[in-house]
Amino acid sequence: MGEKSLRGVVEKLLGAASAQPVRILLTHRSQSGRTRRVCVEVQRPGGPLALFFFRHNDGTWHVFPPGAARPSMSAAGLPLHEAMTAKETTHG
Repeated sequence: MGEKSLRGVVEKLLGAASAQPVRILLTHRSQSGRTRRVCVEVQRPGGPLALFFFRHNDGTWHVFPPGAARPSMSAAGLPLHEAMTAKETTHG
């Protein structure tokens, strides 16, 4: 299960470095409102480190964008044909 707090994700990824101030460089929401991303920056001894975080549909934050919704097929919810049901009961 993913982290629903952006602060929690940042602290988990940066560990001890999270004691350093973290700046939010960018917040963006797509026009459809379906995608949110945030860019944060932390100063490290080797220079600044910027990370992008993406909010997923379940409310969790990840460093990868959510997958696109794709059409899917499922037999769930479809009525069974009576002949098929009869065949299964005599052979199964």
